[in-house]
Amino acid sequence: MNNTIKILIVEDDMIIAANLSIQLTSLGYEVTGIIPRGEEAVLHVREQSPHILLMDINLKGDLNGIGTVKAIQKERDIPVIYLTANSDDATFEKAKETHPKAFITKPFNKLSLQRTIALVAGQLKETTQTDQSGQQIEVLDDRIFVRHNGRMEKLLLDDILYIEADRNYCSLITSKVNHLLTCTLKVMEEKLPSANFVRVHRSYIINISKLDVLADRHLEIGRKVIPIGKSHKVFLLNRIRTI
Repeated sequence: MNNTIKILIVEDDMIIAANLSIQLTSLGYEVTGIIPRGEEAVLHVREQSPHILLMDINLKGDLNGIGTVKAIQKERDIPVIYLTANSDDATFEKAKETHPKAFITKPFNKLSLQRTIALVAGQLKETTQTDQSGQQIEVLDDRIFVRHNGRMEKLLLDDILYIEADRNYCSLITSKVNHLLTCTLKVMEEKLPSANFVRVHRSYIINISKLDVLADRHLEIGRKVIPIGKSHKVFLLNRIRTI
């Protein structure tokens, strides 16, 4: 994993959020955003793929912190640390259903924050090492099994539209749900059947059967515009001609 851990802060008290951002940045982490509403957080995670969520439980709006995490977990498996001033048993039990990595009680101090983030970041690095050894991804003839919430889940290869890399992470994009895996695009390229999947850019592998538009410097799958790398263009064109 890249040494810079990306963290999203979801907190509707801007003074607390700004203080968190300053402390996290000073500790060497990258803050991808400060989001006050749950609905915005769901969209941000899709676009920015943070490694860790710092989530206030008592968000204003239609989605509180727990509801926001449940919405995000339908698409991504991201470690969650809850921020809360509410320590009642009912709230704690509801939050436990989302399997958070930790709780930080407000008001918190810098040392508590530093130690909690360091523990979760360490777990992420251990998970990445496991993934890169191939133990978290298993590919059969027509399907791939990916680890999600502690279990292996089936995903049909034909349902994958494309795969997008972000450093040592890969997002498997389907029409219904996305899976975030802590492995490199090179690992995915080696595991997926070359008859169906083609590397078109340093950050993208596509399911060639899902190709909608091919232009000079990009292609389209659905509404997603994907760049074509110069070193991959000739191979892609040859593959299309043989289909």
